[in-house]
Amino acid sequence: MSLNQDFFNQRRAGVLLHPTSLPGSLGNGDLGEEAYRFVDFLADCGFSIWQMLPLGAPHEDLSPYQCQSVHAANPLLINLERLIEKGWLKEDSKIPNNLTLEESIAYRLARLKDARIGFMKHAGDAARAAFAEFIETHAFWLEDYALFRALQAEHYKRLDAEALKAKNEIKDKAILEKRLLELKTERGWWGWPPELRDRHPEALKEAQQRLAEVIEQHRFEQFVFFGQWHKLKQYAHDKGVYLFGDIPIFVAEDSVDVWASPENFLLDAEKRPTIVTGVPPDYFSATGQRWGNPHYNWDYMQSNGFSWWIERLKAAHILFDVARIDHFRGFEASWAIPVHCETAIEGHWMKVPGEALFETLAQSDINLPLVAEDLGIITDEVRALRDKFGLPGMKILQFAFEGGPDNPYLPHNYIERCVVYTGTHDNNTSLGWFQELPEHIRQYVCEYLHANPNDMPWPLIEAAFTSRATWAIVPMQDILELDGSHRMNVPGVEKGNWRWRFEWSQLPDGVRDRLRHYCDSNGRRA
Repeated sequence: MSLNQDFFNQRRAGVLLHPTSLPGSLGNGDLGEEAYRFVDFLADCGFSIWQMLPLGAPHEDLSPYQCQSVHAANPLLINLERLIEKGWLKEDSKIPNNLTLEESIAYRLARLKDARIGFMKHAGDAARAAFAEFIETHAFWLEDYALFRALQAEHYKRLDAEALKAKNEIKDKAILEKRLLELKTERGWWGWPPELRDRHPEALKEAQQRLAEVIEQHRFEQFVFFGQWHKLKQYAHDKGVYLFGDIPIFVAEDSVDVWASPENFLLDAEKRPTIVTGVPPDYFSATGQRWGNPHYNWDYMQSNGFSWWIERLKAAHILFDVARIDHFRGFEASWAIPVHCETAIEGHWMKVPGEALFETLAQSDINLPLVAEDLGIITDEVRALRDKFGLPGMKILQFAFEGGPDNPYLPHNYIERCVVYTGTHDNNTSLGWFQELPEHIRQYVCEYLHANPNDMPWPLIEAAFTSRATWAIVPMQDILELDGSHRMNVPGVEKGNWRWRFEWSQLPDGVRDRLRHYCDSNGRRA
């Protein structure tokens, strides 16, 4: 098959770190100097994999798994210093050190507007030609995305004005709260005027003319991101480091993907989902997880040759050398929750033509190696789908110590063709996990790993490296020996996630030598 799964024949090791978690300027990490320094760190340690979360433009909650486009990238990852070097920004455009997260986001976006003005004034012919070529090459998604974001900003401005008016005029607290809730539920594109919601050609044409400047800004931001990304990717390759991305199986309801191609989703006459996604009760939640994404109209997608998925995988390959397919079991059957249900308990399994999809992908010209995130309720049918297409699955060491010796996450039960993690972005840090275990399980962990409890999380890291798994991936928090206060995400908690960042001063003494030894002694230095 053409998904190039031969990439997994080499034993490797890597680190899981989202670029927003890089140190540096206030707000979030970006594609500047610290990203290059991190690549150097990986190479120095003998790692050849940098795994990260999805790179899409998030909503206000900053979740990379609920992005506004499967193609567009997060403009907040653009490094401003690189734009100063190009002469598109003035020196005083560097981000101050006294801004809150929200202020720094606004500051970055404002400076990107300044950068486009600088580009228009100072860019040479080569840069202008590159921008024009970028727009032409990516037009199939870029034009809808830029218009979507422009209309979205216009809509937000109107709703914010109405909310302010309501606060000033409505004195009854209950009535005010009801009105503010109504405005909040209208913030998605389904709350737009019907002619824009339903994409009437004349309304779209008028909006494109009215919002031309804002649309051009979003084109410019994507152009800048992809330029900076490709330079970082080339630098990583020069250092022997490959970029491992993440493809969420579902898309956000409030996204250009649903607005621009509603035929790909199960929606009602008002363009709202009839059923939504999630997972049944599991390790993470007794009531399951109600993600709220719209389900795909798989019948339509299959009749169309899965063209939407082909374009999505091609887009991922532009960014990454290898990618994880999130929630892989959803390609065999996915949990469908009635839209009126507040939890995932009342859902049911809905069959999906995953085999036909992967057959189509295998016959395409896509050459992107894939890893299956095969966690959760995994059936024989899911395993058969994974194995038929040679996709490595995932093993999580934090899941290994409940149950008996047949637990599939215990290292002695691994097959070679898998990727082992100490934990993932949804887990506690390994130290935090260990500290919260019941005493009898902590004892079992130490007995199995022949470990001193005071040495955690290193015994777990070493177990990953010494295992049969072809690849071993460690979250950066574990390398830094950090506790549970440094989690990236707590599933089911709406606020406060996706904000974690590290500092180089947190690196333990001698950690590079230690990791290099682990790589060398376990044949993981590629």
